[in-house]
Amino acid sequence: MAQAFNNRLPDQTGPDAAVSRITCIIWDWNGTLLDDVCASVSALNTLMAPRGLGPETVARYRDRFGFPVRDYYLKAGFDLPSEDWERLARDYHAAYLAQPGRQLFDDARPVLNTLAACGIRQAILSSCEQSILDRLLGEVRLTGCFSHICGADNLHGLSKAERGRALVRDLGFSSATTLFVGDTLHDHDVAAELGCRCVLVARGHQSRERLLAAGRPVIDRLDDLPRLIAEGTC
Repeated sequence: MAQAFNNRLPDQTGPDAAVSRITCIIWDWNGTLLDDVCASVSALNTLMAPRGLGPETVARYRDRFGFPVRDYYLKAGFDLPSEDWERLARDYHAAYLAQPGRQLFDDARPVLNTLAACGIRQAILSSCEQSILDRLLGEVRLTGCFSHICGADNLHGLSKAERGRALVRDLGFSSATTLFVGDTLHDHDVAAELGCRCVLVARGHQSRERLLAAGRPVIDRLDDLPRLIAEGTC
């Protein structure tokens, strides 16, 4: 794959040619590189059952999950005014980390390697708390693939836009040649705030129908991504 991938519109020359080139990719983590939707739903069900809620299904979860994560809990029926939000967040993450079956999507590592071989710098920007993110990356042996790994300093699933601005500055690339790849409308929103291009992947934490509303390219598999970059369609 790497040999055929030239990361440039084939007929574009002149001063605008560099604009078409992707120099950096910022990846979301959960649901984009890590296949963990079933683990997330199972963890939620461990919280919902004793409260007389649910059970949650993958399809319903994808239709109503979003950021900030607190809004999802309200949609799912949690009585947040009577809950200890800090404890709820801790309980969810403990249940999530206890779930089996979290793994990379089958095409994630080959695509990361292909893009790296083409000289594209790669980083992670995640709403996942930093120590948990580091643990998950270590479990799948991906830590060395990224120049920056930017997680959150809390368990609350808040916006990552501010951390994204700092990350783009640290990376030192133009936002116009930086591509954000994620699986939620929040990733689209963050990319728009940063001035980055964006591709959304429709097998993570939100449904394809919701993602299409963003007006961004939507793909089903990560191994579609090098082609989009090479064609200049993202």
